[in-house]
Amino acid sequence: MIRRLLPGQDAEVIRASSLFDHSPQPDATTKFLASDTHHMSIAYEGDEPVGFTTGIEMTHPDKGTEMFLYELEVAEALRRRGIGFALVRHLKELARERGCYGMWILTDSENTAALSTYMKSGGIRTDDQAMLSWDL
Repeated sequence: MIRRLLPGQDAEVIRASSLFDHSPQPDATTKFLASDTHHMSIAYEGDEPVGFTTGIEMTHPDKGTEMFLYELEVAEALRRRGIGFALVRHLKELARERGCYGMWILTDSENTAALSTYMKSGGIRTDDQAMLSWDL
């Protein structure tokens, strides 16, 4: 089962904290869930959180709105069972409902599991991109 979190469901993020790179920050969690353009969905096996995805709507004056798939995570022991695929599909459906013209993500070229999941769910790999970052 996949459940989209709504404002005020901070406790669900805390319940899924083992899936995150770092412990969720209470203020950042509240701010994320309160934003109408930030989306988090959690996959459950029974009552146990086993994966999540986050997406952020990005709008530009000459392009409209697209969904940035910010992060996808599935518990390591449960990978390659379709949970990640289902989470990506769930976000893709939400993006369509919200009127987004597209969805995108960046991932490491060596992350074959992620690439497989994204391409299986309809993502098209482009090799002409470069990622740059600023440490602030």
